[in-house]
Amino acid sequence: MRDADFFRRWMVAAAAAVEREAQWLTELDSPIGDADHGSNLLRGFTAVRAALDAQDPAPAGPGAVLQLAGRTLISTVGGASGPLYGTLLRRTGKELGDAAEVSDEELRAALDAGVAAVAGLGGAAPGDKTMLDALVPGVAALGTSYRAAADAAEAGARATVPLQARKGRASYLGERSVGHQDPGATSSALLLGALADAADGAP
Repeated sequence: MRDADFFRRWMVAAAAAVEREAQWLTELDSPIGDADHGSNLLRGFTAVRAALDAQDPAPAGPGAVLQLAGRTLISTVGGASGPLYGTLLRRTGKELGDAAEVSDEELRAALDAGVAAVAGLGGAAPGDKTMLDALVPGVAALGTSYRAAADAAEAGARATVPLQARKGRASYLGERSVGHQDPGATSSALLLGALADAADGAP
């Protein structure tokens, strides 16, 4: 079972991953976006870490941790990233409810709902060269293990390179979007990689 501390570790690991890879995310975003994906997410996840540190008492359950993280991202991240990541975490947290602990299967089901909410908000589907290309296979692989989910998400991000973008800022480029790895899929893979890291370090 996973408690609030586990989810705080996940968000802290995600913030560390974004901090480590922010420049790379921005470099990926430069040819097909606004060259701000890394800096936007860095600002957002830095704020998430600060918000979690400032909570007294700390959020009582997994759902509260993710809803706080989602609200913080929406309020601090510009562009599409804030609403999309915020929706993912808020909806996942809402699905987890007020339980003090959740099972791995409950987390997988909640993440399914979060990913569906992202798809609804952005009007995208797998193959459109968006974050869903990492999130959908990643969450599907959670039934195997957290590390399998991280690996599947990373493979999904790499698989966006030959795709033509059909949603988001990159879609304006048409065929010129081919040959570039999608930054949103890449950061989504980092998020699931951080989840695996949190699970690896869990007691």
